[in-house]
Amino acid sequence: MKLSSQSFADGGVIPGEFAFAVIDPKSHVSLSSNRNPHLAWAEVPEGTKSFAVIAHDPDVPSKGDDVNQEGREVPSSLPRVDFFHWVVIDLPGDTREIAVGSHSHNVTPKGKAGPQAPGGKPWRHGINDYTGWFAGDHDMEGDYYGYDGPCPPWNDSIVHRYVFTVYALDVERLDVGGVITGAAVRAALEGHVLASDQITGTYALNPRLKGQG
Repeated sequence: MKLSSQSFADGGVIPGEFAFAVIDPKSHVSLSSNRNPHLAWAEVPEGTKSFAVIAHDPDVPSKGDDVNQEGREVPSSLPRVDFFHWVVIDLPGDTREIAVGSHSHNVTPKGKAGPQAPGGKPWRHGINDYTGWFAGDHDMEGDYYGYDGPCPPWNDSIVHRYVFTVYALDVERLDVGGVITGAAVRAALEGHVLASDQITGTYALNPRLKGQG
């Protein structure tokens, strides 16, 4: 199986249009167009009945003490954890791509609707981890279904990686009990993956790291 994207090169920098936020010289960051990137896949194995897509950032600080604090920087030595940006399941077995901007084209305060994907498709969106990040924020809290792009700390000392993975599955509908989260989908994938492939983009909001991959 082979995954590709017209939106960014594997190992390259993700353009700001596909991010939740971009660098702002006055306020550190400002909201971006937050479009989902294009994804396409080929060389699908026989017997594929559906696909699942997961996009995650494995470089999120495990502690928030220094995150976005003036005069401080998140140290590179800090242990990092996963942050899920996009979880989609039940893409029919004849699906071969996701069009750019088809699942997200702006920042939606309080989150996009779900779990049904837009356009009447049978696909189901999971909630991404902005759901937990904005909990308690009166203007932003809610269930964030679908895609929401990169927004690493503007004072992080490392460039973040964003891993997009497509899984070919032997079931038409993935059995996920309860809320569809990244962790729940990963657990449900066990024993059903015929093939998978991934591509990785990089992104940073620290001006010192801009353009680095």
